Amino acid sequence: MSVVVRSAETRDCTLVADLIGELAVYERLEHEAKAKPEDIRAALFGEAPRAFCEIAEVDGEPVGFALWFYNFSTFVGRSGLYLEDLFVRPQARGRGAGKALLRALARRCLAEDLGRMEWAVLDWNAPALAFYDALGSRSLDDWRIRRLTGEALAKLAAR
Repeated sequence: MSVVVRSAETRDCTLVADLIGELAVYERLEHEAKAKPEDIRAALFGEAPRAFCEIAEVDGEPVGFALWFYNFSTFVGRSGLYLEDLFVRPQARGRGAGKALLRALARRCLAEDLGRMEWAVLDWNAPALAFYDALGSRSLDDWRIRRLTGEALAKLAAR
């Protein structure tokens, strides 16, 4: 068994959209998953890409992905990497794909002198929490993620 991590290519847009859909089902958020392959293509490979993606393969078969983007820390004074989604198909878990994806992103952080890597995890996802804890990540329990979408976002913009 060999795990390979590679950057997504334009031919992977349907694969990435499918993996996002599988992640949404796992997270019980399929009602929120609206991304289509053309949305992925525009985000990852458009004129000014805003997001990036790594694909994990086990023995040549795609089994997971990490979708990420750059952020910036005013306190650190440097850019960082925000991991939006990490997903490994259930049948491929425990084979090193998730760790390989995170290792690839950690290496990118070091190579690019990024200040940190951050992500969010659902509080009920005990396997993911244990996995991240084992890697040495720490929970920022004093921070709360806030979100504006839809009507609330439009209302604020109109003021």
